[in-house]
Amino acid sequence: MKKFTAILLVLVLCFAAFAACSADEEGQSGTSSAVSGDAASAAGSEASEAESVVQMRIGGLTGPTSMGLVKLMEDAEAAEGTPKYSFTVEATADMITPLLVKGDLDMAAVPANLAAVLCANTKGKVQVLAINTLGVLYIVEKNAGVSSLADLKGKTVYATGKGSTPEYNLRYLLTQAGIDPDKDLTIEWKSEPNEVVALLKTGDSGVAMLPQPFVTVAETQVEGLNTVINLNDEWNKLDNGSMMVTGVLVARTEFVDSNKAAVDAFLEEYKASVEYINANAKEASPLVEKRIGVKAAVAEKAVPKCNLTFISGAEMKTALSGYLSVLFEQNAASVGGEMPADNFYYGA
Repeated sequence: MKKFTAILLVLVLCFAAFAACSADEEGQSGTSSAVSGDAASAAGSEASEAESVVQMRIGGLTGPTSMGLVKLMEDAEAAEGTPKYSFTVEATADMITPLLVKGDLDMAAVPANLAAVLCANTKGKVQVLAINTLGVLYIVEKNAGVSSLADLKGKTVYATGKGSTPEYNLRYLLTQAGIDPDKDLTIEWKSEPNEVVALLKTGDSGVAMLPQPFVTVAETQVEGLNTVINLNDEWNKLDNGSMMVTGVLVARTEFVDSNKAAVDAFLEEYKASVEYINANAKEASPLVEKRIGVKAAVAEKAVPKCNLTFISGAEMKTALSGYLSVLFEQNAASVGGEMPADNFYYGA
């Protein structure tokens, strides 16, 4: 009997040990499955996050209309994870606009009137998101006794931009000041700003209309040159509800309609980038040189005079539609032959 009891006790102990081992293996297996499940869940979350990032392809030009983007460009490059934004910068608008129309770009910073032309040519497939640059045109003089628009009577004014917005802006402001641009002065049109700077540099006296940052360049090269009239200020004095608009940000309407939340988030970041550039010209100037090719020394002085801004919604519509109306009255083709419809103005 004692022998039977001993054998029975051994069997019980063995069974208990086997049960404990089985439970331990099952627990380890369960833990492994849980860890594996957590890892899979995390990987799935990361993949889902990557898929949810709306990637935007943005174009710009080597001038003031793209200066407000440079902080955003820098931040996008430094950001970890899936990049949200990629940028293409070209020297001329005719290199950017085909990419936008074909769908190779989603947004672009372009001249204000070109935005209207694109809208007309694509039957509304392009719309404007924000104004990014106001007037960048200035009257400079050297020993010519000019300090106001009225003083331009009887003068020869060197300028660039014949047949485009600089000419329309100048003619409009002269007319509003009671000056006949065809009779009261001579406007001598040149092919590029550097040609105008050369004339001012070699002549004993002269008057010219130049855009930034060429005004800043001219000030460093032409001894005795004075910047005397800010045409943006002259436009604002008219107090007609419009503004002199140089540049805007446009986007493909299809892209905006499909990604409204992402577009709105981008616009907030863009606004912050513009505000940073305006408040930190010295710190931002190396970024301007790196991203759009304007020398840092020039950019530091020019940025405060480039009227970089961010205007959207109803205010954008009022300002831009008024400006486009001025251009339309002078040359309908300059805005695509017709005034844009209300849906051209995003968020208005």
